[in-house]
Amino acid sequence: MSRAHPGAAVEVWAQDEHRLGLLPVVRRVWAPRGQRPVAPVRRAYEWLYVYGFVRPRTGQTWWCLLPTVSVEAMGLALAAFARDEGIGPGRRAVLAVDKAGWHTSAKLAPPEGVHLAFLPAYSPELQPAERLWGPVDEPVANRAFASLGELEDVLAARCRELERQRPAIKSRCHYRWWPRERRPRKQR
Repeated sequence: MSRAHPGAAVEVWAQDEHRLGLLPVVRRVWAPRGQRPVAPVRRAYEWLYVYGFVRPRTGQTWWCLLPTVSVEAMGLALAAFARDEGIGPGRRAVLAVDKAGWHTSAKLAPPEGVHLAFLPAYSPELQPAERLWGPVDEPVANRAFASLGELEDVLAARCRELERQRPAIKSRCHYRWWPRERRPRKQR
């Protein structure tokens, strides 16, 4: 990458998707001795997907909420990510992704400056973005939502909040073996 684009900064990001819906996220809670905690449950099978992008070295995140996972949805998420983060000829992003079908499809055309790096199959422990989902789930755990719109509002607020928590995200997602980023070389 550095030989092909000597004047460009190279950032290393990770990306993953997380499905949430009207079927609740149930977690353990503390309760007084002898009392059983009650969590509301509404069984409905409607979903939305959180696309999470994280730059582990800095804790920077970028989020997208979409109704599905597909090649088209991934293309939209990548284009919006590249636009919002200023990825292009002078600033490149290597994006570590798993081998989901919509990541590996020949129909997926990443925007200029975004380069996909595939992690080994069945290795979520290598994916820093997998560590985002615990904090994302916190405001929806043990709650029932009447509609996807209500859930989407809560998730959008949570994602905006997590964008401001860079040190906490970095401590969760930055593995010691994560590759270093490269600053552009100065022209002589």
